Amino acid sequence: MALPYLPGNSFNRNLGKSKFHKSHHFDQRNDVSLMVGEEKPGIGGDPLLGQKVRPKNTVFPAGEGSNMPAWVAFDRQVLCFDAYFQEGVHEKREEQYRVRNCKVYFYLEDDSIQVIEPRMKNSGIPQGTLIRRHRIPRPPPNDDTYYTVEDFNVGNEVNLYSRIFKITGCDEFTHNFLRKLGVRVNAPDNAPGNPYTKYRKALDESMQPLRPYEKFDTLKQFLDHDRHVLRFYCFWDDTDQMFGDPREMVVHYFLADDTIEIREVIPANSGRDAAPMFLRRSKLPKEVASLRQPGEVTERTVLNVFGPTGHGGRYILDSLKTGAVHNDFYKDSDLTIGAVINIWGRRMVICDCDEFTRQYYKTKYGMEDFSAIQYKNDAQQKAAREMPPYNGFGSEEDSLCSCMGLIPKPPRRDFIKFMEKDRCGLESNVLRFLARMDTTKPIDMDRRFIISYFLSDDTLLVFEPPVRNSGIIGGKFLERGRVKKPDQQLYSTRLSEYYLALDLCVGAVVQFNKHKFVLIDADEYAFRYMEQHANEFAQANIQQILQKLAHIAENKTDEVKSFFMRNDPNNSGHVQYEQFRNLLQQLSGGRLSEHEIMTVGRHYSSQQGDDGVDIHTVAYIIQDLLRKHNFDINVNKLPDALQQADAKKCGFLDPERVMTACKAMRLPVPRDLLWALMSKCEVTEGGQMRYGQVLQYMDWKNHPVVAPAQYQGGFDEAWKGTSVKDSVLSVNYQALLQDAFGDKGH
Repeated sequence: MALPYLPGNSFNRNLGKSKFHKSHHFDQRNDVSLMVGEEKPGIGGDPLLGQKVRPKNTVFPAGEGSNMPAWVAFDRQVLCFDAYFQEGVHEKREEQYRVRNCKVYFYLEDDSIQVIEPRMKNSGIPQGTLIRRHRIPRPPPNDDTYYTVEDFNVGNEVNLYSRIFKITGCDEFTHNFLRKLGVRVNAPDNAPGNPYTKYRKALDESMQPLRPYEKFDTLKQFLDHDRHVLRFYCFWDDTDQMFGDPREMVVHYFLADDTIEIREVIPANSGRDAAPMFLRRSKLPKEVASLRQPGEVTERTVLNVFGPTGHGGRYILDSLKTGAVHNDFYKDSDLTIGAVINIWGRRMVICDCDEFTRQYYKTKYGMEDFSAIQYKNDAQQKAAREMPPYNGFGSEEDSLCSCMGLIPKPPRRDFIKFMEKDRCGLESNVLRFLARMDTTKPIDMDRRFIISYFLSDDTLLVFEPPVRNSGIIGGKFLERGRVKKPDQQLYSTRLSEYYLALDLCVGAVVQFNKHKFVLIDADEYAFRYMEQHANEFAQANIQQILQKLAHIAENKTDEVKSFFMRNDPNNSGHVQYEQFRNLLQQLSGGRLSEHEIMTVGRHYSSQQGDDGVDIHTVAYIIQDLLRKHNFDINVNKLPDALQQADAKKCGFLDPERVMTACKAMRLPVPRDLLWALMSKCEVTEGGQMRYGQVLQYMDWKNHPVVAPAQYQGGFDEAWKGTSVKDSVLSVNYQALLQDAFGDKGH
């Protein structure tokens, strides 16, 4: 009767197994059948007979904590061992081998090893990294495995690429780590001495003289005071000599080696050659002596005590320095303000020093008084250079340049100002004012002129708009150019004064070639420009105007409030601009200019400001730029690039894609203008833009845009003053009272 297949009743090892897969042990490499699975298990994952599974990395005992991999748990943890190895030296009598100490680093994260030999000065041996970091295999026949942490301990010998390293010690972290692994760490040992080092030490000791040499240690002084220089200002009175004169000197004292150099301060047109150095850098003796013979001035004195020179002669140093010549040189303690120093027979007085020198003497010697000695006469006021008067040929600046040198040069133009204030996009940098003639002639009283001031070159242009049936031909009244201010001498030695932007404001009276004009209005761009640059234009500085207004109406606050209450029966907080203007004129008594009154009205206007730039204005500016550069979007295939980017053929694209395509085609249009145009085009809820509309506004050949009347970039002949929509209609007087008088009114 057979036993049942139950546990304990059968010797069949396959009983209860569920895995019977076979590992891949054989394969072909280079068309040769080989066994490639020596370490792979047998059927079902069981090891084969006689097969020993060797771990590829260090196996650490399981402990408390998370089961993180070794490369995470032991990141930046390194075991450090002290070791040495012997290197044989052949064909040398002084040494047969060398002992070289090194450091062995074992990286726990990946079992890599690095060997470094500390560098020794003047060793003559290539030192540093002996073995770069990597996993090192064990010596044959176990060269298929690598070193692990179990192979390292104090007292062990490790064979790394046929070089035997003897481990003599380890650091504290390594000692504690091995103890936690259950390894018994041996006591540290000392590395044997190097025979050649002992030989060199004995040789040096045998060469030591019986009487030690004197040491002149200048290295410490050099390291402490390198590039530290004391600067003194000296005066040398050489008037006793024939053709002598007072001369100024600068003395540099180098603290690194106690040397002195002197440079002469040569004034302009003195008639002296600009020598680079008055006294080159060297030690300066206090007393001038005759020139010594070679070998007379030495640092040491040598005595011959045995026999003549040659064989059998012996020499020793004379510690008493018999017959030595001592020279006394200037030190930093000798250089003080008021001291007289002897510079090879020239007596110079130290009159002053720089700030670093004062701090040095204050720190080292505790000096406090550094009063300078006055050695210069009071500087006489230099006579102003008088230029010849203007002769009437060319411009005044051009004629003046011919007086500056033998070779006339044209006057320099302020190119930076021209580039900053030149027309760019929506910024025209042209201030336009509406003016009338200040005259009593009835025919000229009704004439109106447009005065344009160009900020790029400070030039003026006067234009008279044509008026039908007036009997006066309109057009250009004054050619563009710089205009002189009146009441100036015609042929003067000084340059004439010209009208600037600060001289132009509403209410100002200007005179161009004996024609007086009163500025009665300005365009919106001029008002905005002056308000944005309020620090330059006082008439547009609202803060200064409010302070001025508060000072004028200091004792008339009740009258101002009552005026506003009478003209605002509904208590709406707003009054008409004409009433507001009349009040300020009566209140100031002429102390507030017309432009200042308009600035206050604009600041507290009840109307909401608008940029005033529509899509047609932006399109005209872009077409003008493309026309000047002769850039045709159809020739440069910009529509084709956008249609290719539109994969869905829906006619809409992301604005960034359109901007990228324009940049790729090198469109000569600034980025801000393109964004201004695209922001005013049709955009979907998802942020997609109709690029066909952008292309239409850029096509200056097929779809040209007419210049709008309110365009500020060019000269508008139709502009005759501020339009109704841009003018101030009402003023919020409650906000004005709050800011100027600190009261909200009633």
